[in-house]
Amino acid sequence: MAEQLTHDELSAAFAGEPSGFSAVYTVISPAVLGYFRARGVEDAEALTQDVFVDVLPKLAKVTGGYSGLRTFIFSVAHARLVDHHRRAERTPYLAEYDPRDDIRHAPSAEDEVLGSLGGMTDSLFRLNEEQREVLVLRIVADLSIEQVARIMDKSPGAIKQLQRRGLSALRELVTEKDHAAS
Repeated sequence: MAEQLTHDELSAAFAGEPSGFSAVYTVISPAVLGYFRARGVEDAEALTQDVFVDVLPKLAKVTGGYSGLRTFIFSVAHARLVDHHRRAERTPYLAEYDPRDDIRHAPSAEDEVLGSLGGMTDSLFRLNEEQREVLVLRIVADLSIEQVARIMDKSPGAIKQLQRRGLSALRELVTEKDHAAS
């Protein structure tokens, strides 16, 4: 059985003396802590402290001796436990965000562009290699005619000609697809 308070310690506690409260805390707090732990409270120590903070100013009004004191302390502990569980039920569960668990999906700008270019990409591959390279470097890479000419080791006039022919061929291929789809 748990340790009990002496008559002098109990009287000191009811009289509001610090030594009496200290004795009450020393004797009864382990049982309150065990009660909270047994009920699954994560921070049982903090809740135990809260109970004794509530009990301290009310000690002088407690009746029934040691048994009454113990009953009073555990009634406060039970009320704190109920409050704790109610607060926990109302508190939203905060989980760390993991994009792999997120079922929502919005395509990125890159996905949308590549998706809209899906038919365009097929049409680009139907152009000859040089026309395709010029169009990709000029439009996708956003390079100047001079820069493309240096990259492809051709004259700027040749790049202009390849670009014009590539755009014309691409226009015809897209027009064909539009007529075929209708």
